[in-house]
Amino acid sequence: MKNKTVAIVLAILVGEFGIDRFYTGHIGLGVVKLLTFGGFGIWWLIDIIMLLTGKYEPKNGSWEA
Repeated sequence: MKNKTVAIVLAILVGEFGIDRFYTGHIGLGVVKLLTFGGFGIWWLIDIIMLLTGKYEPKNGSWEA
């Protein structure tokens, strides 16, 4: 179980390096995000918006209550 608040903080602070994707279990996407510096900033911003609106789920499918 992953904590959504931790994921949001990671996305904001170090999301351009894919750390938020590694944390949520999306290792492959984390590597791609790391190599492209957060999709040149665009993917980083989209991930933050998706986390805040509830459209982003961890790989196991659920957030910690």
